Amino acid sequence: MNTITTKDGTLINYKDWGTGTPVVFSHGWPLSADSWEAQMLFLASNGYRCIAHDRRGHGRSSQPWTGNDMDTYADDLSELIEKLDLKGATLIGFSAGGGEVARNIGRHGTKRLAKAALISAVPPLMLKTSANPGGLPIEEFDKIRLGSIADRSQLYKDIANGPFFGANRPGAKVSQGVIDSFWLQGMQAGHKNTFDCIKAFSETDFTEDLKKFDVPTLIVHGDDDQIVPIGAAALRSSKLVKNAILKIYAGAPHGLAETHKDKLNADLLAFLKS
Repeated sequence: MNTITTKDGTLINYKDWGTGTPVVFSHGWPLSADSWEAQMLFLASNGYRCIAHDRRGHGRSSQPWTGNDMDTYADDLSELIEKLDLKGATLIGFSAGGGEVARNIGRHGTKRLAKAALISAVPPLMLKTSANPGGLPIEEFDKIRLGSIADRSQLYKDIANGPFFGANRPGAKVSQGVIDSFWLQGMQAGHKNTFDCIKAFSETDFTEDLKKFDVPTLIVHGDDDQIVPIGAAALRSSKLVKNAILKIYAGAPHGLAETHKDKLNADLLAFLKS
């Protein structure tokens, strides 16, 4: 296993596949680096060095009681980039990982970066507020917290077999294997870590972070995303990030890195080559 140890002693596991220009992936909740395998295999096979870490508390990384917040996630990502001495890297974040990428740029800048991509990402803010009327009410996230406390395993099965991959839509074809993989990755993660992360991904405001983006940025979102609705997410982010490229996948669900992997892989490769 490849690992680094952060300043507070947390062990972060990461995958490092291929050679070439570095591409660094940040995963969603409650997943791990494994959720990026389709993209990593494809891009590494096309001449890129693909690196994906398990966020603290997720996957094979250690499960600290504290530090389960976006500032610390972003600092962990920065430590990984520094320790691997990456230069000219592209950061790609999915869902909560999009928040991690945004906060990383907000806190650490882009001196080691060439590009960024936000896929089904949570920025600028998921929570409904007076300034963000298109967001989701706090009660929606409280339901996830209650589900996590009551039966975390079943919660993950319900999310994977329902809105995440659009399995609840008529005619949807989501394999049992995809659902099982989501559940397995979720159950690898720490209970306290995934519980705290709900607040981190839903209540963190990334507006000021997005304004600091000064590298070419690709934003991809499905217009049938039932987890992170496109209106309060990609459509707003594309107005905050200077000269962002916005790609909307018609009918795509939240988990489009799996359901639309061929399209996403081609778009990411084109973006990296541009």
